[in-house]
Amino acid sequence: MRTFDVIVVGAGMLGIAHAWAAAKRGQSVAVIERSRQAHGATIRNFGQVIVTGQAPGTMLSHAQQSRELWLDLAGKAGFHVRANGALVLARNADEADVLQEFADTRLRQEGYRAELMSGREVAGLYGGQLAHHCMALRGLDDLQIYSREALPAITHYLQSTLGVAFITGTLARAVENGEVSTTAGDFKASHVFVCPGHDYLTLLPERFAPLNLEVTRLQMLRAAFDTHPIALDRPLLTGLSCVHYGAFSDLPSAQALRDVIQARTPMLLENGIHLLISPTPYGELIIGDSHRYGEDALPFNDEAVDNAMLDLASQALGARLRVLERWQGVYGAHGPAPFSVMPVDAATTVAVMHSGVGMTVGLAIGERTVAGVIGR
Repeated sequence: MRTFDVIVVGAGMLGIAHAWAAAKRGQSVAVIERSRQAHGATIRNFGQVIVTGQAPGTMLSHAQQSRELWLDLAGKAGFHVRANGALVLARNADEADVLQEFADTRLRQEGYRAELMSGREVAGLYGGQLAHHCMALRGLDDLQIYSREALPAITHYLQSTLGVAFITGTLARAVENGEVSTTAGDFKASHVFVCPGHDYLTLLPERFAPLNLEVTRLQMLRAAFDTHPIALDRPLLTGLSCVHYGAFSDLPSAQALRDVIQARTPMLLENGIHLLISPTPYGELIIGDSHRYGEDALPFNDEAVDNAMLDLASQALGARLRVLERWQGVYGAHGPAPFSVMPVDAATTVAVMHSGVGMTVGLAIGERTVAGVIGR
């Protein structure tokens, strides 16, 4: 039986976060992953670390800490990160009202680092190509990471520099009191962190069943400019995101905006569409997303949803776009909180996300959870 100080089950965002937090504290660490390389939500997402979008309190605190951890990790592991902030674009007066209310009642009071931009200031960006927006909120702390390249780079860094053992293509079948039974034999550790993503059945199903968890399925696009290309250097959001992200969604103006969207374009709410655009290091765009909730993620994409997202992106950018790639993202949803950290026994802890902000808060979750268990 191979023995380590810490075993992490799952090599996605939360698993990597726990592995790094343990390894940099001098622990011997093994990561057990069923795939050869994790290919779940972590690499299917936008790579956005949207600090500005997080609700005041715990989520904002986690996001702010994660930002600093991302910058540290990028420097050590050598992957691309943009630290230019993000823009939330107001397409109309209703969306501008939300940004204004946020600035008036929450921005400085709750410790956000952001600033409003007038329509004239927005028109001065990118050669005037965003001039049809009436206002914007510029988040100063937001980051952009290219997930497809970052995760392999982090894995290599953990292996080559910190000595983390990655045991891939291996299914963990049972975990109890520091012992992990797998398809590659049995392992033992002083502590096991189980980070299973949205798999609520393989390990410890009795812990998940009472939570009545669901998953959400997202439709995603990678696109290129066909006309009027912009050298986009930060993520773009629109006021549609204000009814989704906790920094804004409970404001009275956001509730009014939701009513307007329901009256004018109910299809967007029915499909959980709110526009996000992430530039890649290669001049392409990651565009999304939509949300369909349920116990399982159905495999069938709706072309009308892809078309709606592409139209929204084209309108926002003032350009015609060409789709290069389509895929689905899946993550856990509708839990008791945006994430859960649950002690199982003296040597086992489960950590799962119930929302789509694992990139934004995951490193801080791992840091705090490991520090609490190890004691430093």
